[in-house]
Amino acid sequence: MSNAITALQSQVITDPPDILEFDIAIIGSGMGGGTLAYALKDSGAKVLIVEQGDFLPVERENWSAEAVHAEGRYKNSAAWHDRTTGNYFVPGNYHYVGGSTKLYGATLPRFRECDFGEIEHPDGISPAWPFTYDELEPHYGEAERMFWVHSNKGEDPTDPWRSTDYPFPGLPHEGAMARLVDSARQQGLHPFAAPQSVDWRPGGPCVLCDTCDSFACMVDAKGDADVAAVRPALQSGNVQLLTNAEVTRLDTDAGGRTVTHARITHNGRNIAVKAGRFVIACGAANTASLLLRSASSAHPNGLANTSDQVGRNYMAHVTTFFLAIDPRRKNEAVYQKTIGINDWYEAGPTTRYPLGNVQGLGKLRGPMAKRGKPWVPMPILEEVTKYTLDLFIQTEDLPLPENRLTVNSRGQVEVERRETNLSAHHELIKRMKKVVRKAGFPVVLTQSLGVEATSHQCGTARMGHDPATSVVDENLKAHDLDNLWIADSSTFPSSAAVNPALTVAALSLRLGRSGQLAPSKEQYSPATTSSASAISRDH
Repeated sequence: MSNAITALQSQVITDPPDILEFDIAIIGSGMGGGTLAYALKDSGAKVLIVEQGDFLPVERENWSAEAVHAEGRYKNSAAWHDRTTGNYFVPGNYHYVGGSTKLYGATLPRFRECDFGEIEHPDGISPAWPFTYDELEPHYGEAERMFWVHSNKGEDPTDPWRSTDYPFPGLPHEGAMARLVDSARQQGLHPFAAPQSVDWRPGGPCVLCDTCDSFACMVDAKGDADVAAVRPALQSGNVQLLTNAEVTRLDTDAGGRTVTHARITHNGRNIAVKAGRFVIACGAANTASLLLRSASSAHPNGLANTSDQVGRNYMAHVTTFFLAIDPRRKNEAVYQKTIGINDWYEAGPTTRYPLGNVQGLGKLRGPMAKRGKPWVPMPILEEVTKYTLDLFIQTEDLPLPENRLTVNSRGQVEVERRETNLSAHHELIKRMKKVVRKAGFPVVLTQSLGVEATSHQCGTARMGHDPATSVVDENLKAHDLDNLWIADSSTFPSSAAVNPALTVAALSLRLGRSGQLAPSKEQYSPATTSSASAISRDH
């Protein structure tokens, strides 16, 4: 355990009483829950973060491609069942303090202004959000400062208006990536420094290593929700953290309008958390799962689900790994997640429909490639990946009611998904092949990620004005309940075609700054004699 975590142990509850009472209970410590706790740390409310996992251990295996990718050392999610194929797979969801951001790629773009309105795609209409980009703009700026975002204003032609510049300049392109950037500019494109959340500030610990994307950072140089949000929240003294605590269901009063407590399994014990306000921030899959598991006589179809929309409209982007190879020259780049290309993000003179986003991947190595090509001998993969320039291509996925997550009788998540806008995605791949070949990379390999790509999951508890067609309102409060909010990507009405994490953070900051969660006199006080004395023993 790092010294930074050890210093915060007084705020981590390790031996809870049977009942904990707080003003606000946040379920989940990832980008949504962690950022919300940060926003509330000076509100005067007593806040509890409930996390299913623990702090991810700091150990040399953090930076081992063999341990992380070949052995799956840090994968700790329960398996999902793909209803279409009948297969089971372990998704890219992680239960640690900081949630899935502990191993994310740390690319944090804003949604484009157009992403908040209706957009026509080959397979249908991407719906509008219940507010515009302008509503989130100041919160985007705060989130970029929290997470040390590095990029350059004015490089990306689709970058939305901003009231503040990026906090830090973009990261330098190197190796084969620099060659691609130069060639793309000569071809009339506008490659830009992709917004990266790393502590490459003057004096910061980041060294731009090759173990960032999909690895945990041993030196706390990645702007994950643990380092940038949860730990500062705990330092305030108003926020506490309960780890190794799985919330099994939420219970309501007899009328069904008020959540009274969360039932929790903690190290083999059954305990409960009472609060005046509850916020679910478990990620699109686990938030929907918790709501469905919380069915009762007052909510027979699941909590907050009179609309029958919980679990529906699941989106995860249409994604492809794109490997450009120059067999004559090795790729000397170490940190290559520096490029973004959005020239075909929106419809235009040469594009009837939006195509999507292109960005750099972390440098691919043999154990990573082995997952996609298990029949190829490792020595060959190790040699080939020395020559690859690795890109990630993503296209917007549409919210279809039949694309949904459910929970079976064994409590497992079941996913049913049909990818949308495949024609646009294939066109984007086709255009990028032309770009990289002109740049001197004659060989291109692609790998579609399919249903197992869950890192950009969203849409299962969509927001909207109409309670008949949405789960939460524009302020993220559940239509069906008076004291329940959702603060993660499950509320997204559409997926856009860029990474969702910064938008999740901006939404949480907006909620935390709104005053909606401020405790009232009628709500539980954390200062009850039984719980307060029990909690104090952990300090």
